[in-house]
Amino acid sequence: MKELLDEIKTLNRLILRLVNHFSPEIDRGILDRYIAFRAFSYNHTLILKGIEEPDPVRLHELKGIEHLLEQLKDNTEQFLQGLPHNNVLLYGPRGVGKSSAVKCMLNEYQQEGLRLIEVDKDALMHLPEIKELIRGRTERYILFCDDLSFDLDDSSYRQLKATLEGSIEAKPHNMVVYATSNRRHLMPERVEENLQELHPSETMEEKVSLSDRFGLRLGFTVFNQDTYLSIVKNYVKLRGLSIEDEVLERAAVQWSISHGSFSGRTARQFVDHIEGRMRLHGDV
Repeated sequence: MKELLDEIKTLNRLILRLVNHFSPEIDRGILDRYIAFRAFSYNHTLILKGIEEPDPVRLHELKGIEHLLEQLKDNTEQFLQGLPHNNVLLYGPRGVGKSSAVKCMLNEYQQEGLRLIEVDKDALMHLPEIKELIRGRTERYILFCDDLSFDLDDSSYRQLKATLEGSIEAKPHNMVVYATSNRRHLMPERVEENLQELHPSETMEEKVSLSDRFGLRLGFTVFNQDTYLSIVKNYVKLRGLSIEDEVLERAAVQWSISHGSFSGRTARQFVDHIEGRMRLHGDV
């Protein structure tokens, strides 16, 4: 058994050496073939994958966050027109439309040359490479960091911080960063850690300064029952379903109770459920 394990370890080392030797170069032509991409790291190498079918979510599907969408639209249009604009942090609880809001921008403005690169957290180390890939191109790119947060011992945020602002190299004019997070400051705040630090205020400043790099910060809040029901009814209308309001509201509230949330995600999942049942059985 020991000999077999040793052989497996040797084989794994050989495979890794082969991967290192034949690590694929980024095909720059991929930027001409797709409108959306995912950037991730494999064996410390940047991989850029074109997305065949981007999420088709549109602005009219999102309810309860219209005032935030208007600000995001304005900033995106400023970016597209080469006007002053900001990097954007969308923060708040799960399921309230943060990620969907960013994806909507791609679907609304792709004809104007907008593109989106979703950057996995493990690919933040490759931000300099991504910047060089898109620098000088005519398209304009949103670098999308979804569900972003950093632990206290996580240093990967420093590359993002330098990309946002603070590096000696100027950010490409055709690039902006949009990030979503459940945390307003992206990093946890631990009282006990602050007490252990020699200069606690400097520690907090280091953490908070990352979110400060986002000039536009959009705070999303939890929905109440009325907003949740309006989202449900909007989905039902968009999908052409015919259900009595009383029946719909009662079923929607019961669904939200079982899921413990009045979020937009819960509303969409509920409508997916009843639409499937109606198509299959003819009733809710």
